Amino acid sequence: MYLLNLSLAQFLAVFGSVAAISVALYLLDRSRRRQVVSTLRFWVAATQPVAAARRRHLQQPWSLALQLLGMALLLLAIAQLRLGTPASAGRDHVLVLDTSAWMAARAGNRTLMDVARLRAIQYLRSLPRRDRVMLVRADALATPATSFDLDRANLEAAIRASQPSFTALHLSQALAFAQHVLSQDGRGAGEIAFVGSNRTIDPDPGAVPPANLRTLLVPDSLDNCGLRKIGLRRSTADPEQWEIFVSARNYDPVGSRSVVVSADFGPPQASTRVPVGSRRLGLAPGSDGEADFTWRTSAAGILGVTLTPHDAFPQDDHVELELPAQPTLAVTVYSTQPDLLRPVLSSLPHVFASYRKPEEYRAAASGLVILDRFAPAERPHADSLWIDPPAAGSPVPIRAQVQNVPFARWDPDNPLSAGMRATDFNLAHASVFEPAPGDVRIGELEAGPVVVARPGKPKIAVIGFHPALTAMRYTLATPLLFANLVRWVSPEIFRRSESSATSVGAIQLVLDQSAPPPAPEQVSVTAGDGNPVPYTLSGRTVGFFAQSPGNLRVVAGDREYDYSLTLPELADTRWTPPPTARRGLPHFAATAEAVTDLWPWLALLGGLALLAEYLLFARFRRRAALRSVPIAARATAARPAEVRR
Repeated sequence: MYLLNLSLAQFLAVFGSVAAISVALYLLDRSRRRQVVSTLRFWVAATQPVAAARRRHLQQPWSLALQLLGMALLLLAIAQLRLGTPASAGRDHVLVLDTSAWMAARAGNRTLMDVARLRAIQYLRSLPRRDRVMLVRADALATPATSFDLDRANLEAAIRASQPSFTALHLSQALAFAQHVLSQDGRGAGEIAFVGSNRTIDPDPGAVPPANLRTLLVPDSLDNCGLRKIGLRRSTADPEQWEIFVSARNYDPVGSRSVVVSADFGPPQASTRVPVGSRRLGLAPGSDGEADFTWRTSAAGILGVTLTPHDAFPQDDHVELELPAQPTLAVTVYSTQPDLLRPVLSSLPHVFASYRKPEEYRAAASGLVILDRFAPAERPHADSLWIDPPAAGSPVPIRAQVQNVPFARWDPDNPLSAGMRATDFNLAHASVFEPAPGDVRIGELEAGPVVVARPGKPKIAVIGFHPALTAMRYTLATPLLFANLVRWVSPEIFRRSESSATSVGAIQLVLDQSAPPPAPEQVSVTAGDGNPVPYTLSGRTVGFFAQSPGNLRVVAGDREYDYSLTLPELADTRWTPPPTARRGLPHFAATAEAVTDLWPWLALLGGLALLAEYLLFARFRRRAALRSVPIAARATAARPAEVRR
């Protein structure tokens, strides 16, 4: 016999407090109180105070005994008094089920997940019926699938609904979570049962395995070679050429493998694709192999990479990546001297310029519109660059006109003047602007700004002189100025992009070392649906985590990294259970009914004891109180009065 919810000391402390209060109430006298009665006739004799003697003994000991008995029985019901021993009572177990990506591997006509589900159900059915079980699905994260539950049907349904994920098993983390859950529960701690494969991420060397661990390992002596990572980037020498890098791994720690890596490319909806190339790789046990391809295209399409021959885990034998089209910028130049601008525009990559006369101007243009020394009646609807506009039609008011003045400075902190240092030239003619508060001053004379940019929609940039008609045409500042203005209008055509197909899980992206480190506000990580993804930025390293397949985009300054998270994450380490761990199914189902609950009967008896005390003694107390009051006090009178009793 034992108490489940309270210890003996706790029960005695609570019962002692309740009993002390009850005894004190029986020993204390009633306090005098003010009372309104119907007459003052019988209060004449009450003018002399009645001496009240303190009680020295209990007048109704049987009433007190019944009350104490009833409260003791109710407290025993709350404490859940049981017949039996604590060892045979229900305990709590945590069932850790491996749902990592490797559990999708096939062994014959069924997967490792099928075997693990069967063993988990067998373990569940071997437990005593009074034991509660929590199911935890373990991959890169430990996720509770149920609470501690006695209903075996619910638990079996949760086991059957478990499916392999795309992440590798982090077993140390799952076992630590199970230990924490058992330590927080008030019932007796049972076992932590792990059912699954022993392929795990590198275990924590400082982790101590649980003393109550039981393992039911699924045999997985299967060979696997799979794609590890695919990387694509545009060539720095030829932006229309893609450089393709493929990494494959042999997960077999014993035997060597020979595989073929092939790639093809085609439109998204095409039934057939053009072969890109193939490479044969010899993979040593537990090692990686690399293959590289090149493919020249400016169109968007799907690149497929396949690894043959297939094995027991085909999920990592094929990957498809979407290659974006090369972005371009259409520039329309309205000028009477187009040859002055043709050299600088033709040097800019992915810029396609068309030249027209001012009289052919149309406001409804797209891309970038360059207006060379004229102002149309209607401003362009697209982004525009105004070169030496007349004072009457300039989008930025002109403050003054100056001649033969030296150039003063470029704004060193503005990206629009990045790389521009030349100031040793004079301007034969220039317009000094009066910028608005939100305008950006790019280049200035001592008299004021002569190159101004106005953010907004559409964007507007104004140059108060013609660079090709001044001494500036002999400096590097001229092509840099046009390149920076085009980058400001259309940054995507200068953005270097890289695409990768890799596995889900934790990703550490090291940014390009050749570029300056981006500011925190220049870094963003977004999912395929446009929602932001939490990330960390430490120097040049961007870290984030993805648990499910999908597409992620990382933008860092002028660099863009596209991730296609379609490969499953596989672990390289095999975990060895500690010698203290139990193995196989338990055998203690015979003690399932060795405990009997008494709390319903205790609660019933406690209630009956309190009811009997009320029926037997409460009526007697009322009659005794009436007999102690004089008969005159029970008479009815006409007027009320206030007296002290």
